[in-house]
Amino acid sequence: MCPDINIPIVHHPAYCADLPADHRFPMDKYRAVAAQVVSEGFLGGKAFHRPRPAPFEWIALAHDSAYVDQVFTSSVPSVITREIGFPMKEDIALRARCATGGTVLTGYLAMEHGLACNTAGGSHHARRAHGAGFCVFNDVAVAIRVMQADGVIRRALVIDLDVHQGDGTADIFKDDESVFTFSMHAEKNYPVRKVPSDLDVALADNMVDAAYLAELVAILPGLLRSQEFDIVFYNAGVDPYEGDRLGRLALTRQGLAQRDEYVIQAVRAAGIPAAGVLGGGYSRDIEDLTQRHMSLFRAAQSSYVFET
Repeated sequence: MCPDINIPIVHHPAYCADLPADHRFPMDKYRAVAAQVVSEGFLGGKAFHRPRPAPFEWIALAHDSAYVDQVFTSSVPSVITREIGFPMKEDIALRARCATGGTVLTGYLAMEHGLACNTAGGSHHARRAHGAGFCVFNDVAVAIRVMQADGVIRRALVIDLDVHQGDGTADIFKDDESVFTFSMHAEKNYPVRKVPSDLDVALADNMVDAAYLAELVAILPGLLRSQEFDIVFYNAGVDPYEGDRLGRLALTRQGLAQRDEYVIQAVRAAGIPAAGVLGGGYSRDIEDLTQRHMSLFRAAQSSYVFET
């Protein structure tokens, strides 16, 4: 039987919830990315892998149960709602549950196929106690905890290359030697009060492609060899882009593509299953933003076909 030459890709229509027209979060990107994935033939004529909404029990493995209950019952206190930045209504809660379920499914597909991607995820500002920064639940943290609880993995590495520091992930896994958190981000960007990761690389404003990639190349190979990781979760946020509204770095679209190709190839070469999540990216031009996000799927598909 011929092997499947298409990477497993996870998507759910509920990833795209309703927001006010003037909201600065580009919610439509999830629908646009999914459409582009289909257009470029990455499904090979098949359907997306469709996740189920993450149940309470999964999410409570990484978050305080009282907060999880508040989200499920649309009773999040206004002070936390403001910190999250979304109106905490039913479709926003469903979106968060589906994106989290999607990253869990992506993790399991990565273990089976060696590589898989989610068309959402990367909500790395959600801490154990509550959400923040457009992040309701920390999908990567939940996925790791679910897979550990099932005995599928022991040790995980989080490679977070979103332009913002992964404070929520660092908070959830602090003092946990089974999960190594690596965040490379703009030093002066959100959040103001950062939670130390196992390895933080804080970058100067306006860093360009060559300097950024040199930093990454100097770190990643040694990190991948440092421990016996069972899985890597890769947050491929595209907000390091030079024109991103919420970024402070100066990568080009080509630089982002080179970054994604390098990370995926390095993880694959190390023989570690890789689960890619979308991460941040902020632009009013949804087409431009979609093309940036597609570098994850193009790099993953190219690597997958080569290895297969």
